[in-house]
Amino acid sequence: MNGDEQLLNGRVYGVEHDDPHPGPLPHRTYAVLVGGPLDGLLLDIHGWRTEEVDDGVALSTELGRWPGGRALYDPRPGEPRTPGPGVSCRFYYSGDTP
Repeated sequence: MNGDEQLLNGRVYGVEHDDPHPGPLPHRTYAVLVGGPLDGLLLDIHGWRTEEVDDGVALSTELGRWPGGRALYDPRPGEPRTPGPGVSCRFYYSGDTP
């Protein structure tokens, strides 16, 4: 694991690296980002409808193929989800877009 990966692992996407509490909050729901430039980050999906989770996400990042572009992450069909707070599911890297 390189230095960039160590900084990302266990942090919540969108929370600044110098935030005193960059990790997950116990009352929120998260998806783990697997693979790609944001591997290891948690995405806050608290309050998302099932359809929104099913659609996946395009997340802004400077770490992808196109700096300032988006990394695409999607859940796997049929993969179980845990209801309630904590880590609910996984979103898997599927590519980059400018």
